Amino acid sequence: MKLVLATLNPGKVAELKTLLADLPLTLIPLAAYPGFTPPEETGRTLAENAALKAEAVARFTGLWALADDSGLEVDALGGRPGVYSARYAGEDADDKKNNAKLLTELAKVAAAKRTARFRAVIALAHPGRPTRFAEGVCEGIIAMEPRGESGFGYDPLFYYPPAGRTFGEMLPAEKNKISHRAQALQAARELLRQLAGM
Repeated sequence: MKLVLATLNPGKVAELKTLLADLPLTLIPLAAYPGFTPPEETGRTLAENAALKAEAVARFTGLWALADDSGLEVDALGGRPGVYSARYAGEDADDKKNNAKLLTELAKVAAAKRTARFRAVIALAHPGRPTRFAEGVCEGIIAMEPRGESGFGYDPLFYYPPAGRTFGEMLPAEKNKISHRAQALQAARELLRQLAGM
Protein backbone atom coordinates (compact mmCIF):
# COMPACT_ATOMS: atom_id res chain seq x y z
CA MET A 1 0.00 0.00 0.00
CA LYS A 2 1.34 3.44 -0.95
CA LEU A 3 1.10 6.14 1.67
CA VAL A 4 1.99 9.80 1.11
CA LEU A 5 3.43 11.55 4.17
CA ALA A 6 1.65 14.89 3.96
CA THR A 7 4.33 17.14 5.42
CA LEU A 8 7.25 19.16 4.06
CA ASN A 9 8.94 19.23 7.48
CA PRO A 10 12.06 17.03 7.10
CA GLY A 11 12.18 16.35 10.85
CA LYS A 12 8.63 15.01 10.79
CA VAL A 13 9.26 12.95 7.63
CA ALA A 14 12.27 11.27 9.27
CA GLU A 15 10.29 10.59 12.47
CA LEU A 16 7.32 9.15 10.55
CA LYS A 17 9.54 6.94 8.39
CA THR A 18 11.25 5.54 11.47
CA LEU A 19 7.98 4.92 13.33
CA LEU A 20 6.30 3.22 10.34
CA ALA A 21 9.38 1.35 9.03
CA ASP A 22 8.22 -2.13 10.05
CA LEU A 23 4.87 -1.93 8.23
CA PRO A 24 4.66 -3.16 4.63
CA LEU A 25 4.00 0.32 3.26
CA THR A 26 5.63 2.30 0.48
CA LEU A 27 6.15 5.69 2.15
CA ILE A 28 6.26 8.64 -0.24
CA PRO A 29 7.35 12.06 1.03
CA LEU A 30 5.25 15.03 -0.05
CA ALA A 31 8.40 16.55 -1.57
CA ALA A 32 7.98 13.97 -4.37
CA TYR A 33 5.05 16.12 -5.60
CA PRO A 34 6.60 19.55 -6.29
CA GLY A 35 3.42 20.73 -8.02
CA PHE A 36 1.37 20.42 -4.84
CA THR A 37 0.51 23.56 -2.90
CA PRO A 38 -0.33 22.77 0.75
CA PRO A 39 -3.66 24.15 1.95
CA GLU A 40 -3.83 26.97 4.45
CA GLU A 41 -4.28 25.61 7.97
CA THR A 42 -7.56 27.31 8.80
CA GLY A 43 -8.89 24.69 11.20
CA ARG A 44 -9.78 25.63 14.76
CA THR A 45 -8.60 22.26 16.08
CA LEU A 46 -5.65 19.95 15.47
CA ALA A 47 -8.04 17.37 13.96
CA GLU A 48 -9.46 19.89 11.49
CA ASN A 49 -5.97 20.92 10.34
CA ALA A 50 -4.77 17.31 10.03
CA ALA A 51 -7.85 16.48 7.93
CA LEU A 52 -7.38 19.57 5.71
CA LYS A 53 -3.82 18.49 4.89
CA ALA A 54 -4.47 14.76 4.47
CA GLU A 55 -7.57 15.24 2.32
CA ALA A 56 -5.88 17.80 0.06
CA VAL A 57 -2.89 15.49 -0.52
CA ALA A 58 -5.16 12.49 -1.10
CA ARG A 59 -7.15 14.41 -3.72
CA PHE A 60 -3.97 15.59 -5.45
CA THR A 61 -2.22 12.18 -5.51
CA GLY A 62 -5.16 9.77 -5.59
CA LEU A 63 -3.38 7.81 -2.85
CA TRP A 64 -3.76 7.30 0.88
CA ALA A 65 -2.30 10.28 2.73
CA LEU A 66 -1.21 10.64 6.34
CA ALA A 67 -1.05 14.08 7.90
CA ASP A 68 -0.60 15.10 11.46
CA ASP A 69 -1.12 18.30 13.30
CA SER A 70 0.40 18.66 16.68
CA GLY A 71 0.59 21.38 19.22
CA LEU A 72 1.93 22.34 22.60
CA GLU A 73 -0.72 23.13 25.22
CA VAL A 74 0.58 25.12 28.20
CA ASP A 75 -1.78 25.22 31.18
CA ALA A 76 -0.55 28.59 32.49
CA LEU A 77 -1.37 30.09 29.06
CA GLY A 78 -4.88 28.66 28.90
CA GLY A 79 -3.82 25.94 26.45
CA ARG A 80 -1.85 28.20 24.12
CA PRO A 81 -0.08 27.99 21.73
CA GLY A 82 -2.15 24.90 20.81
CA VAL A 83 -3.24 24.89 17.18
CA TYR A 84 -0.98 27.92 16.54
CA SER A 85 2.20 26.24 17.83
CA ALA A 86 4.10 26.37 14.52
CA ARG A 87 3.36 30.06 13.99
CA TYR A 88 3.15 31.24 17.60
CA ALA A 89 5.59 34.11 17.10
CA GLY A 90 4.03 35.08 13.74
CA GLU A 91 3.60 33.71 10.23
CA ASP A 92 7.35 33.91 9.50
CA ALA A 93 8.29 32.36 12.85
CA ASP A 94 10.90 29.65 13.21
CA ASP A 95 11.59 27.31 16.13
CA LYS A 96 13.94 29.80 17.80
CA LYS A 97 11.40 32.66 17.67
CA ASN A 98 8.55 30.44 18.91
CA ASN A 99 10.65 29.17 21.82
CA ALA A 100 11.73 32.71 22.72
CA LYS A 101 8.12 33.93 22.77
CA LEU A 102 7.04 31.01 24.95
CA LEU A 103 9.84 31.65 27.46
CA THR A 104 8.99 35.37 27.57
CA GLU A 105 5.33 34.63 28.29
CA LEU A 106 6.26 32.18 31.05
CA ALA A 107 9.02 34.35 32.55
CA LYS A 108 7.10 34.99 35.79
CA VAL A 109 5.52 31.53 36.05
CA ALA A 110 7.00 29.22 38.70
CA ALA A 111 8.39 25.84 37.66
CA ALA A 112 5.55 23.96 39.37
CA LYS A 113 2.97 25.90 37.32
CA ARG A 114 4.62 25.27 33.92
CA THR A 115 2.74 22.05 33.19
CA ALA A 116 2.09 21.34 29.53
CA ARG A 117 1.42 18.61 27.03
CA PHE A 118 2.19 17.83 23.45
CA ARG A 119 -0.89 16.63 21.57
CA ALA A 120 -0.83 15.03 18.12
CA VAL A 121 -3.73 14.14 15.87
CA ILE A 122 -3.16 12.00 12.77
CA ALA A 123 -5.57 11.94 9.85
CA LEU A 124 -5.61 9.19 7.22
CA ALA A 125 -7.43 10.18 4.05
CA HIS A 126 -8.23 8.68 0.65
CA PRO A 127 -10.50 10.07 -2.07
CA GLY A 128 -14.03 8.78 -1.60
CA ARG A 129 -13.35 7.22 1.81
CA PRO A 130 -14.13 8.61 5.28
CA THR A 131 -11.13 10.25 6.96
CA ARG A 132 -9.88 8.33 9.99
CA PHE A 133 -8.20 9.83 13.06
CA ALA A 134 -5.77 8.78 15.81
CA GLU A 135 -4.55 10.86 18.76
CA GLY A 136 -1.64 10.85 21.20
CA VAL A 137 -0.75 12.98 24.24
CA CYS A 138 2.50 13.36 26.21
CA GLU A 139 2.54 15.26 29.52
CA GLY A 140 5.49 17.36 30.61
CA ILE A 141 6.76 20.70 31.96
CA ILE A 142 8.18 23.73 30.17
CA ALA A 143 11.83 24.14 31.18
CA MET A 144 13.27 27.49 32.27
CA GLU A 145 15.65 27.51 29.31
CA PRO A 146 16.32 25.41 26.19
CA ARG A 147 18.24 22.19 26.82
CA GLY A 148 19.59 19.85 24.16
CA GLU A 149 20.14 20.06 20.41
CA SER A 150 18.03 17.10 19.30
CA GLY A 151 14.56 17.16 17.77
CA PHE A 152 12.75 20.23 16.50
CA GLY A 153 10.06 22.71 17.48
CA TYR A 154 9.61 23.05 21.23
CA ASP A 155 11.64 19.88 22.01
CA PRO A 156 14.47 21.74 23.85
CA LEU A 157 11.89 23.29 26.22
CA PHE A 158 9.66 20.25 26.80
CA TYR A 159 10.89 18.53 29.97
CA TYR A 160 9.65 14.95 30.34
CA PRO A 161 9.74 14.08 34.08
CA PRO A 162 9.95 10.24 33.79
CA ALA A 163 13.19 10.60 31.80
CA GLY A 164 14.54 13.62 33.72
CA ARG A 165 15.39 15.30 30.41
CA THR A 166 13.89 17.49 27.72
CA PHE A 167 12.92 16.02 24.36
CA GLY A 168 15.86 18.04 23.00
CA GLU A 169 18.25 16.04 25.21
CA MET A 170 16.92 12.67 24.05
CA LEU A 171 18.14 10.54 21.20
CA PRO A 172 15.49 10.27 18.44
CA ALA A 173 15.00 6.58 19.28
CA GLU A 174 14.24 7.47 22.92
CA LYS A 175 11.78 10.22 22.02
CA ASN A 176 10.09 8.02 19.41
CA LYS A 177 9.07 5.56 22.13
CA ILE A 178 7.15 8.04 24.29
CA SER A 179 6.25 11.12 22.26
CA HIS A 180 2.74 12.32 21.44
CA ARG A 181 3.38 11.54 17.77
CA ALA A 182 4.60 8.03 18.65
CA GLN A 183 1.40 7.40 20.61
CA ALA A 184 -0.80 8.76 17.81
CA LEU A 185 1.10 6.69 15.27
CA GLN A 186 0.68 3.56 17.38
CA ALA A 187 -3.08 4.06 17.13
CA ALA A 188 -2.76 4.95 13.42
CA ARG A 189 -0.76 1.75 12.79
CA GLU A 190 -3.81 -0.28 13.77
CA LEU A 191 -5.91 1.73 11.30
CA LEU A 192 -3.27 1.24 8.59
CA ARG A 193 -3.22 -2.50 9.21
CA GLN A 194 -6.99 -2.62 8.77
CA LEU A 195 -6.92 -0.43 5.66
CA ALA A 196 -4.15 -2.47 4.04
CA GLY A 197 -5.77 -5.76 5.02
CA MET A 198 -2.70 -6.79 7.04
